[in-house]
Amino acid sequence: MSTNTVVPLRRRSNGYHTNGVALNGMENVVKKTDDCYTNGNGGGGKSKASFLTWTMRDVVYVARYHWIPCFFAVGVLFFMGVEYTLQMVPAKSEPFDIGFVVTRSLNRVLASSPDLNTLLAALNTVFVAMQTTYIVWTWLMEGRPRATISACFMFTCRGILGYSTQLPLPQDFLGSGVDFPVGNVSFFLFFSGHVAGSMIASLDMRRMQRLRLAMLFDILNVLQSIRLLGTRGHYTIDLAVGVGAGILFDSLAGKYEEMMSKRQNLGNGFSLISKDSLLN
Repeated sequence: MSTNTVVPLRRRSNGYHTNGVALNGMENVVKKTDDCYTNGNGGGGKSKASFLTWTMRDVVYVARYHWIPCFFAVGVLFFMGVEYTLQMVPAKSEPFDIGFVVTRSLNRVLASSPDLNTLLAALNTVFVAMQTTYIVWTWLMEGRPRATISACFMFTCRGILGYSTQLPLPQDFLGSGVDFPVGNVSFFLFFSGHVAGSMIASLDMRRMQRLRLAMLFDILNVLQSIRLLGTRGHYTIDLAVGVGAGILFDSLAGKYEEMMSKRQNLGNGFSLISKDSLLN
């Protein structure tokens, strides 16, 4: 008879709640066997559907202790209404971007002050250099290649996606010769490598308990995002996906390290920990 581990949301009447943690702080993982699907008389019939056993007490419990998924469930319904009633942007019109709306005043200030725009662009380029230096340093000097692998994964995927769908340059774009990439060269809008690279560096700092440095990078990342919106250098979706991409590719790089470590244990001699691991 097989045994399955089930972790439902609703409350149990024995004093435990079934999200895996007991009310008294002791773990309580519910073990559910095949007998749970019989009618109890040996007939082999299926029991009632789960939702038919819910009570009002269960509903209140879920709303109280699992309010985060409840909040997002309401969000699903709300944005379904927004999506199905929204007037589509005409094909010949500029894309609507809420980040551009919020930073409209900043765009006017930077447009009227080229020197300020150049200064902020130069500072942003310095921040990009800081990200790059840290990511490469962790591999070359500390022998930890995860952040470097993550950046390679991320920028390759960004190149594929950016070339596949080439978004139009926003109408009010404010370029600068000192902005990265330096020299007013072309670049992919989707997605933001600035934001994703900063996320990769910040996540690595947190793993190493460099919490103050990670917080500094997060603050600078927010400031660079505001500047990128103000200069129309990226759409809001580019920045949001940049955050997600940094988290995703950091996770994939971690899985890659784990996979290679298992291979090492099998005796093939490859190690991600040694300084020469990526050279063998």
